[in-house]
Amino acid sequence: MKYFVLGGAGFIGSEYINRIVSLNPDDEIIAYDNLSSTHSWKYLDWAVKNGKVRCVLGDAKDISFMMSYMKDVDLVAHFASNPDISKAVSDPMIDFRQGTYLTQNIVEAMRLMGIKKIIYASGSGVYGDAKETYLKEDYSPMIPVSTYGASKLAGEVLISSYCYMFGLLGRVYRFANVVGGNSTHGVTLSFVNKLIANPKKLEILGNGKQSKSYIYVEDILSGILKTAFVVDTNYDVFNVATQDYIEVKEIADIVVEEMGLKNVEYIYTSSETKGWVGDVGISRFNTDKIRSYGWNNKYTTREAIILSTRQILNKICLERSL
Repeated sequence: MKYFVLGGAGFIGSEYINRIVSLNPDDEIIAYDNLSSTHSWKYLDWAVKNGKVRCVLGDAKDISFMMSYMKDVDLVAHFASNPDISKAVSDPMIDFRQGTYLTQNIVEAMRLMGIKKIIYASGSGVYGDAKETYLKEDYSPMIPVSTYGASKLAGEVLISSYCYMFGLLGRVYRFANVVGGNSTHGVTLSFVNKLIANPKKLEILGNGKQSKSYIYVEDILSGILKTAFVVDTNYDVFNVATQDYIEVKEIADIVVEEMGLKNVEYIYTSSETKGWVGDVGISRFNTDKIRSYGWNNKYTTREAIILSTRQILNKICLERSL
């Protein structure tokens, strides 16, 4: 089996590659990344040492260069996108440049190279702000409230169209908020960094009552491996989330406790249950579909937050000691 993993140096992409190598070290993997988020291949050190992994510095915007590394590929895993939703507030074009446009290039490159299978990392942003509604994969209408959600939805429909027009086989995974020690953004990492800078005060975007599912990266990988192409259909979509939720204020409490801090003053930026323009304050997933295939999350939302916080803190301590 030969894999082409876009965003292979990033948080989820590198974890996916490490998992593939741990299961099948003889499989070939091309890790393709422009290093815009991680700036190095450090998360793939173990995989390169223990498997047949080749790291290629490249951008999916350059379709010809990308295609030159796609020979004999069996499966494309697409994790390449702008990972930070809030960036679009100051740069509204970012999700088109680093999302929709890339996905168009990827599926077209696959068509030209005769590659059939693609896995795509989507997210809850495609649904828009449905508040307390438990969202199934066939929920309608989808009305994204951020350019990130719009870009992810555009990616989904591009893949769907290529599946039905040109014979691709597509699997889309709509993740809840993915957390882990190597995350490059997100509320947990943000809180840790803010408290390192000022252990007495913590700014919390919005009113702290945002309530969402947070899923540990290990669990989303098991979901992908459990369901990808087990049924011979052109195109399929899966929600991947825990069945519990946590408020942002509770995440702040966990981070403060894990850092051993006391009497931290919380400063809320507004009275709204959202952190920025385009944020969805409350998100609820129905995950019956993926669970019907025998998948279950190993970690609850709270456990995922605690584990990822500890890993982030350990990594910071290690980096400071070097």
